[in-house]
Amino acid sequence: MSKVVIIGGGVSGVVSAIYAKRKGNKVTILERNSDILKKLLMTGNGRCNYFNVDQSINHYHSNNMDIVNKIITGDNVNELLKFYDEIGIVYKIKNGYYYPYSNQAVSVKDALKSELKALNVEVICDYLVNDIKYDNNKFIINDELSCDKLIISTGSKAYPKTGSDGMGYKFLKNFSHNITKVNPALVQIKSNNKFLKDLSGVRCEAKVSLYDNDKLLKEDIGELQLTDYGLSGICVFNISYLVNKNDNDKYALVNFIPFISTKEEFINYINKRNKLVNNRTIYEVLEGILNKKIVSVILKTSNINFDVKLEDLTNKEIDKLATNIITYKFNITGTNSFDKSQVCSGGVILSEINPENMMSKIVDNLYVTGELLDVNGDCGGYNLTFAFISGYLAGSDIK
Repeated sequence: MSKVVIIGGGVSGVVSAIYAKRKGNKVTILERNSDILKKLLMTGNGRCNYFNVDQSINHYHSNNMDIVNKIITGDNVNELLKFYDEIGIVYKIKNGYYYPYSNQAVSVKDALKSELKALNVEVICDYLVNDIKYDNNKFIINDELSCDKLIISTGSKAYPKTGSDGMGYKFLKNFSHNITKVNPALVQIKSNNKFLKDLSGVRCEAKVSLYDNDKLLKEDIGELQLTDYGLSGICVFNISYLVNKNDNDKYALVNFIPFISTKEEFINYINKRNKLVNNRTIYEVLEGILNKKIVSVILKTSNINFDVKLEDLTNKEIDKLATNIITYKFNITGTNSFDKSQVCSGGVILSEINPENMMSKIVDNLYVTGELLDVNGDCGGYNLTFAFISGYLAGSDIK
């Protein structure tokens, strides 16, 4: 039996505590907030999307994907589903997304807390860890607590109001771990486009493509939300990890009618629409397809009069119109800050962690789980999946 201390009462910390306790260890969770699992309540807009049917490795991102492949395995994914069933979570699936049947994140929180209680795991809240020492194979916390095994699961810098202030990075640096650059991820992207105020409030289906010096980095299709500062929505969140916090080298191209991919397809499509709605202006033809705010901005950007008819446009004007509808450009100036991001990109370098049990390769009996590691996932339950699996691997390793 080992004496185990877990710093951080998020999902990965709680899951690691449950598995470590099931092995007969003495387990204590140290949580700086007044209660554990605070961030869990905010996931999935309060509904807790904790898993996804599609577990393609392409939904996870890291500087070392070979190691991620060793963590997100079929066996580990099956263990996650088995675990949630064991603790009483009844699920429902919508578009491949798993939610608790209650549609409330608190159901997942309560089930996890009930399991901790049943196992008699000690949970100490309102406890801030300021210092960790390692002496004679023992970890000493704040010069008052000691343990044989230490799991650091403090979270990243995302959502600092939940207590994630990046302190875990400091602890791990003190243990000689290297940290890749940490940036906000699953976050809004900022732009300096002059028409943003005109577009603010628009929600539409779109394809958003991120470029760096004309090189396509990534693209995604989904609901786009336009704000007075830039771009938001799931399709934006899923590419945001590739944008630095202060970044003006990249740009995004937005296709406002993603079922069309080329200028030629658009021209054929708009001509057919024009024949159906005979004798209407270009503005009137387009407003049957797009939000009025988008139509106005597209025509202004293309320098096309709102009252002109399609058949009266020059070939050059039609080409410009097509370009702006399927590849409207937003110069990027960065992302919103950590307090708006759901997770972070970057973190502890995975090559310094054993993927079989999440133990440090630098310090024996030190484990690292969850968002502290250089792994971030797309929207859709992937970050919670990684938190669970990393916690499970750490906790189940301890004897």
